[in-house]
Amino acid sequence: MGIYSLKVATGNALTAGTCNSILIVLVGLSSPPKVDTEIPEAQNLSDPQSSPAQPASLPITLSDGTVAEFDINVNKDLGEILLIRVSMERYLCFPLDEWLCQYVHVTSPSGQIYQFPFYQWISKFMAVEIPEGKGVIITGKTHSALKHQRQIELEKNRETYKWKVYAEGVPNCVDVANDEIGNLPPNDQFSMLKGNTINFHCFSGFEFALKGFTSNLNSWHTLEDIKLASSLGKTHNSDIVSEIWKEDSFFGSQYLNGINPTQIRKCFKIPENFPVHEHMVAPSLGTSTNLNNELQDGNIYLADYEILDKMTSTNIINGKPQYITAPLCLLWKNPQDQLVPIAIQLSQTPGVDAPVFLPTDSENDWLLAKIWVRNADYQVHEVDAHFLRTHLLAEVFTIATFRQLPMGHPVYKLIIPHFRYTLGINILARKHLIGPEGYFDQAVVVDNRGIKILLKKAMERVTYSSLCLPDNIKSRNMESIPNYLYRDDGMKIWSAVESFVCNIVNHYYTRDEMVGEDPELQAWVAEIYREGFLQNKSSGVPSCLESKASLIKYLTMLIFTCSAQHSAVNNGQFDYYSWMPNGPTSMNSPPPKAKCVTTMDAILKALPDVNTTAHGILAVWPISKETLDKRCLGNYPDVRFTENTIQKFIKEFQDTLAEISTFIQKRNKTMRLPYDFLDPSMMENSVAI
Repeated sequence: MGIYSLKVATGNALTAGTCNSILIVLVGLSSPPKVDTEIPEAQNLSDPQSSPAQPASLPITLSDGTVAEFDINVNKDLGEILLIRVSMERYLCFPLDEWLCQYVHVTSPSGQIYQFPFYQWISKFMAVEIPEGKGVIITGKTHSALKHQRQIELEKNRETYKWKVYAEGVPNCVDVANDEIGNLPPNDQFSMLKGNTINFHCFSGFEFALKGFTSNLNSWHTLEDIKLASSLGKTHNSDIVSEIWKEDSFFGSQYLNGINPTQIRKCFKIPENFPVHEHMVAPSLGTSTNLNNELQDGNIYLADYEILDKMTSTNIINGKPQYITAPLCLLWKNPQDQLVPIAIQLSQTPGVDAPVFLPTDSENDWLLAKIWVRNADYQVHEVDAHFLRTHLLAEVFTIATFRQLPMGHPVYKLIIPHFRYTLGINILARKHLIGPEGYFDQAVVVDNRGIKILLKKAMERVTYSSLCLPDNIKSRNMESIPNYLYRDDGMKIWSAVESFVCNIVNHYYTRDEMVGEDPELQAWVAEIYREGFLQNKSSGVPSCLESKASLIKYLTMLIFTCSAQHSAVNNGQFDYYSWMPNGPTSMNSPPPKAKCVTTMDAILKALPDVNTTAHGILAVWPISKETLDKRCLGNYPDVRFTENTIQKFIKEFQDTLAEISTFIQKRNKTMRLPYDFLDPSMMENSVAI
């Protein structure tokens, strides 16, 4: 006999507490075996003095943010506690009252402390088994009670989280009734604080300030008029962008430090379909060099929007057909280390109707050519770099994790913070942004039909190396170009994440063979490959992992994608797109087929109408704003790892991120247009907005 002391923590979210009766069963090595559906005798926390044979049914109130303490008198030694079984019972005739259980700590009669982290809602009158907090990899020596708990947990999760096809050739997504966020499981719902913040940003006074613009179907009369809309809710950076957007050096810098920083690559040979000759660019390069020398010296770069070629399904806005191009843009790193455009062709097919525009052309010709490139970049950024490569992939990682990794698996504990709110955000995006009559239909040349076509084309180009930052940089030969802050800051974060992941993996997997022998891990990787990457062998995405090194790289990619990469392509959208000419969502006129015909009036008529501009600004306003319920990279308030060694690794990771943040903030004080998208203190753990 002995006294087991329990601490039961309730989450601090609103309505986290409960008035239902909570029962907890301790299952130890010496507990009677569980046969079929038989449940061992329970101790009802309503009455700590009750005996196992006579459980009481008095009510208990577990209040928000509190830790309740109880003693249980057990008539035999349970041995090592493997798991606990938690359930709720209705008190009198009261309805179901959901409870957010953070953790249960158990102190045995000998003083041994067992921790059971949970951090989930219990919303049904059924038992939930929670394993002891140490990360466990299933082997032949694993106790049958733990194996059974994990099997039941995953079976329930697979009933809860199911796949469905979003579009042909596109990663599959979560199957939720009516695609309504309210039909997600309780653990994936927004907190009240999160939901209210999103609603505030979407429907605050900023929308009313734009109300007059959203109903105006006319073209803009002057560039100054556009400032009336873009200045509403402006930021320091958006204000600067509106001032310098015409500068060639700023146009080029966006390929390095804007919100689509992986579009360009070093160019060693001019593409055959881009007839740029020496005499064309000589005035831009000056007399001290020539195009051939600059190509050999590695100073020429190419932005190719071939993915947009033959996009025949385009939108109709305000009764007018919208237009899209697939430009080629050649850039030069000049002696001042600025990246500047030196040639633009607005088609993948050269010819008389597709002139090569140059900085020496008329001011309006050159400006309109750059605007068309920015329009193309907008489409590729939003659909490919942003939605596909962060949002949709993060959703795949999330669903596969719930379906294949139990909460006691160390990889689950490591990555679960990086999926917070992702399913909810993506459901909102599919409904209100890219769904019928959503934002894309109202403002973007690629409407809800076209986006599925573009996503499929983009998916065919996704490779494992493109998702891994060091490989991505190397494959584009971008290792040495100066002032590439996305690369510099990103590599610091990648290295910090990689070091953290390496410590975790080496702690639990002591031999390479353990990775390949882990059935749960292998099922997880295989499901991601099947449902997310559609078994595309040419992508190079692994369908299985056989070594610690391969697992470390895979997990680093996953965490970086869900946190840093999403921050890089998301957080600056209002800064760069609220000044519409720098990122027009659509174009009202076809691209010019000749030079010396473009006037400022023609540019204004080609740009999105007033209401289209307003919808574009309203769309990027809330997704560029911080929510009040935010968890920054490395901030893990839910203590899922209970081992002291792992807590040390987490602290080291946090310290490294703090150093990176301090460096970035100090550097940014010297910059006219700061680059803070990869500041760890400003990025979330997950795709949560």
